[in-house]
Amino acid sequence: MKLGGLQKLTLLDYPGRIACIVFTEGCNFRCPYCHNAGLVLPEQMTEPESEASVLSYLEKRRQILEGVVITGGEPLLQPDLELFLQKIHRLGYPVKLDTNGSFPERLDALLKNGLIHYAALDVKHAPAQYGKASGIRSGKTVSLVEQSIHSLLCSGISFEFRTTVVKGIHTAEVLTELGFWLARMTTEASGPEKQMPPWFLQTYVDSGHVIAPEGLSPFSEREMEDLLMAAETAYGAAALRSGSPNRSENRTAVCAAAENRK
Repeated sequence: MKLGGLQKLTLLDYPGRIACIVFTEGCNFRCPYCHNAGLVLPEQMTEPESEASVLSYLEKRRQILEGVVITGGEPLLQPDLELFLQKIHRLGYPVKLDTNGSFPERLDALLKNGLIHYAALDVKHAPAQYGKASGIRSGKTVSLVEQSIHSLLCSGISFEFRTTVVKGIHTAEVLTELGFWLARMTTEASGPEKQMPPWFLQTYVDSGHVIAPEGLSPFSEREMEDLLMAAETAYGAAALRSGSPNRSENRTAVCAAAENRK
């Protein structure tokens, strides 16, 4: 496993649980607003965290921690992720996985083997311009994300959608279109009577470690409220997330982890 860091405690990232966050290195997307450039760009990666040290920490904290968040980067890039999750599972921890949804077969395998207990799927943009937010111009990306959404909807586990909203990339029209897309897939897979997974809109914050910040800026609090109204017209389970879960705040934690290893 290529591990980029360990945040030893979080009360935000795994709903209802005291958890730690394990960061994996590498990502197949190049989202211009990504806050974790040091986990994505090879030239900015620091000395990796050892798998043994992470597992040792988890062993020692079994009476304190209630879950483990696996994030990145994109964790599903790791060829030995399943073996790593098995080791965490044997320690008795439930796992939350953060993913961009571009590896549906790997995701489906982990779900079927009972190695994921909660998930957050980052949906970047409306389908027609998905590459504007993901940073890659592949015509297959939307289809792959749709397959991942279908797997999660059919898995029986709880999960959420997340979108980091950025001025210069997103508009009210984009979020409305994205909401209708999510609503259609949710209804087709689960039926209209089933409760929709929550869809959280997160405010972009420039951490100082953003991949390509030029031309990007955050929306104001009032603007975010207006964007939420647009999203809710298409997807009733949309909500604003105050505070920023791991991907948008924890480049600092990764740097701290690297410093602690010196």
